[in-house]
Amino acid sequence: NPKLTFVMTLAMFSLAGIPPFAGFFSKFFVFASAFNAGHWLVVFLALVNTVISLYYYLLVVKAMFITPNDSPLPYFRSPLLTRATLAICLAGIVLLGIISSVYGGIEAVAGM
Repeated sequence: NPKLTFVMTLAMFSLAGIPPFAGFFSKFFVFASAFNAGHWLVVFLALVNTVISLYYYLLVVKAMFITPNDSPLPYFRSPLLTRATLAICLAGIVLLGIISSVYGGIEAVAGM
């Protein structure tokens, strides 16, 4: 199912911290806070783990798009509620990555 694999790919890229997605900004802010607090070794180890996780996320993407399967699953149609939920989640991943001014508002509300 190409639409589901596309949604899964974008979610994996967000988890890996690829830049226009929300996962990038969440990792960036956590790493920046830790770096400013003086935890340079922890940030370095976290960045190394991020690169390692990117490799494993890309293995899943490769399995979805490139690797041939001897017994492929038949095409199926998801229920409307499932498709709507996935569309809302995907919009959140992409929009929170593109509209980074939201994070400034969150920071103002949190009083940091």
